Amino acid sequence: MSFDNAYEAITEENDSRWAFGTGFEDPLSGVDTTVPSGVDGARLAAYCLMLGDDALIFSHRLQEWCTNAPELEDEVAIANIALDLLGQARLLLARAGKADGSDRTEDSYAFFRSEQEYRNVRLAELEGGHFGHLIARLLVFSIWRLALLQQLQSSVDPVLAAIADKGVKEVAYHRDYAAQWAVRLGDGTELSHERMQEGLDAVWPYVGELFTAHEAEFVESPSLRPEFDAILDQVLAVAHLTRPEVGALAGVSGRMGRDGVHTERMGYLLATLQSVAREHPDATW
Repeated sequence: MSFDNAYEAITEENDSRWAFGTGFEDPLSGVDTTVPSGVDGARLAAYCLMLGDDALIFSHRLQEWCTNAPELEDEVAIANIALDLLGQARLLLARAGKADGSDRTEDSYAFFRSEQEYRNVRLAELEGGHFGHLIARLLVFSIWRLALLQQLQSSVDPVLAAIADKGVKEVAYHRDYAAQWAVRLGDGTELSHERMQEGLDAVWPYVGELFTAHEAEFVESPSLRPEFDAILDQVLAVAHLTRPEVGALAGVSGRMGRDGVHTERMGYLLATLQSVAREHPDATW
């Protein structure tokens, strides 16, 4: 079906679209989503939810930088990284709904869960700051996530393996983009170096959580630390930056993002993300 202009696509005469989920078909449409023999569907769903929430929440934070990046080229790059992560979130949340038998949709997970039901790491929900803060968050997140997705390419669940394979190609670019900016800032002027170091110092308390083991994991988080350290050290050396000596941010009675315990920023983020959907839960346009 074609339209003479973009606005004809959203008139009442045409197919209605769900107002909050973009009207796309199920991202796993046509895919065999049968849980493999010997795999606990509930555990698989919980793990996909964790990884999907990481991508969804960090994507939202990156979107907030649209119109705030230093150059138009970076506006486009950051927006594309956010869209890549949003695509990963769609696939992972949809997989969660199929794996546990609930058949919940990506939109249901995104818009109709409480803060305590989200399972993303706390680093993903950090906000604001200057460009050095953004690059530090993106660098740390991308180095960690790429190492994770690379291991998941051989997952016992073929759907998760395929999602990881697609994600590896995307996150490899994310990591490269962040590394290039870290070097550019760190090895630049006195001010740019200071800003990049500030960004690393600010994000560092949240790094330890990335490597905290969880019972639902298909890849043991602690096993990712050596690769993470090796890649990060390469970037820091070229950028003349210093690995921060800042302690890890403690959880609440040992509970952190994977357990539904978040920073105070998370509630404000979800208020923005979910407000329209909650006000008009079954709206179409």
